[in-house]
Amino acid sequence: MKQSSTPTDTPASGGNSLNILIPYLRPYRRQMVLALLALVITAATMLSLGKGVQLLIDDGLASGSETALTYALMVFLGLVLLLGVGSFCRFYLVSWIGERVVADLRQAVFAHLLSLSPSFFEDNSPSEIQSRITADTTLLQSVIGSSLSIALRNSLMLFGGVLFLLIMHFKLTLILLACVPFVIVPVLFFGRRVRRLSRDSQDEVANVGRYLSQALRHIKVVQAFSHEQHDIQRFSDTVERAFDVSVKRIQQRSWLTLMVILLSMSGIGVMLWFGGKDVISGAISAGDLASFLFYSVIVAGSLAAISEVMGELQRAAGAAERIMELLSARSAVVNGSLPFSLKNIQAIPQGDALIQFDHVEFRYPTRPDYAALKNLTFSIKQGEMVALVGPSGAGKSTLFELLLRFYDPQQGQITLAGTHIRESSLTDLRSCFALVPQETVLFDQTVYDNLGYANRLAPHHVVQQAAEQANAHAFITELDQGYETRLGEDGVRLSGGQRQRIAIARAILKNAPILLLDEATSALDAQSESKVQTALEPLMKGKTTLVIAHRLATVLNADRIIVMDQGEIIAQGTHNELLVSCTLYKRLADLQFRYQETVTS
Repeated sequence: MKQSSTPTDTPASGGNSLNILIPYLRPYRRQMVLALLALVITAATMLSLGKGVQLLIDDGLASGSETALTYALMVFLGLVLLLGVGSFCRFYLVSWIGERVVADLRQAVFAHLLSLSPSFFEDNSPSEIQSRITADTTLLQSVIGSSLSIALRNSLMLFGGVLFLLIMHFKLTLILLACVPFVIVPVLFFGRRVRRLSRDSQDEVANVGRYLSQALRHIKVVQAFSHEQHDIQRFSDTVERAFDVSVKRIQQRSWLTLMVILLSMSGIGVMLWFGGKDVISGAISAGDLASFLFYSVIVAGSLAAISEVMGELQRAAGAAERIMELLSARSAVVNGSLPFSLKNIQAIPQGDALIQFDHVEFRYPTRPDYAALKNLTFSIKQGEMVALVGPSGAGKSTLFELLLRFYDPQQGQITLAGTHIRESSLTDLRSCFALVPQETVLFDQTVYDNLGYANRLAPHHVVQQAAEQANAHAFITELDQGYETRLGEDGVRLSGGQRQRIAIARAILKNAPILLLDEATSALDAQSESKVQTALEPLMKGKTTLVIAHRLATVLNADRIIVMDQGEIIAQGTHNELLVSCTLYKRLADLQFRYQETVTS
């Protein structure tokens, strides 16, 4: 992941990647202590079962006493009951911690992502980010809620088992321990490979999700161009690449499992041969050998389980690295510390400069060699309606993005009511603007929720009134559930004109002192456009309005029209003045009005 304007911190490597979890584990120290207590009890009980086996054989079966056998069996069953209850508590507590930590982590990542500037998402696919928040955090949940517990429990059992073996029979234990290095070396060797391949596998899975999301989001384009077979083939290639990387990872883990089982069980076999000779010679009892074998199996099983968990921990380390990259990303736009109130705007008298662009130059992070705005200097007065016109790519929408501080200019400064916008709180600054974007954005929520983005505290009748002003109430009431109808992803249940009227209603509901209209009526038919224009006119009275106009007929009455081309202002004035003084504006006007005359005739 990259942040084009601000370099991210370098993620930790190795096992340190899992340090990301420590701050999220701290609030649940009590549950962790209880889980650790349950884990110690279950490990100790499991180790005690070896002595229970010895008691059954030597004091029960070998003694020939039914009473002694019954007593030994009761002790054994008591240990089993304690093991079961302890395992229940351990599993519940550890699983709860895993689910809780991952839920907190997802919330933290999402909150952090919303604080990043749009330039971050130009370099990083939202589909891949989604994969990190879902798939990678699910993997971390599995590690916290299962694998980590297994690793700790088996580490305790490994340590305790070796201790019991040393006490019971030093020579046989040395034989067994001589095999341990042969088990550890493959774990370390294959573990590094598994970690690297795990990271590659997760990246390829994210690519699968990204391609799938794009194809489904734009299904109409895919089908309109009969592109299904080509997309199916490209998706298959993406899936196969992910499969190939996963197979390599599985192969390394399989080799790891094979080596651990062969070497650990071979060590037990050698130990049994020597131990069997001691039983035959009478040096130890059959119960001693059975107990020793029990602990040997525990030690070998613990080693095998730890080696298996090591693979999971390596995968989790890869997932943690990907999450850390998101959390370490820094926004190119730094939030200002000074509060900014609507009173600052209201204090500016009508006719005085409210917004000032002073020698502003801006280049998009993804296009550093191309200046979207060049040495731009102009002001907008309080209560003035200013129209921005010019060909596509002239920099009109870029002005809106700089005013809202989606980006910061590389040179120059922008002031609002005499305050440098870099110094103002982003929330306070953006509360001064109501935006109707060129491409309407609607969410897969109800109509009411979509309108509520402008003002979550607005009562239902105020929301409805805003919809009526935007000429949207009529078609909303015709939907299945009216204002409670879900609009689908990107508002697919509505036409283009209906979506734009929802966006206009949202801006009306916000009732901000500065309106940013990116051709607010471009997708409407003539009748709806007339109604919306009628609704917008009283709304704009007493407010400062900036309009990006693609259709000049909508801004003939603007106080001032600014003509832009290639990031520069080439002319300013009224419609009639520009027809005389600006060749580009006259050409645009002639083309549009001549076309309209042809259509109407």
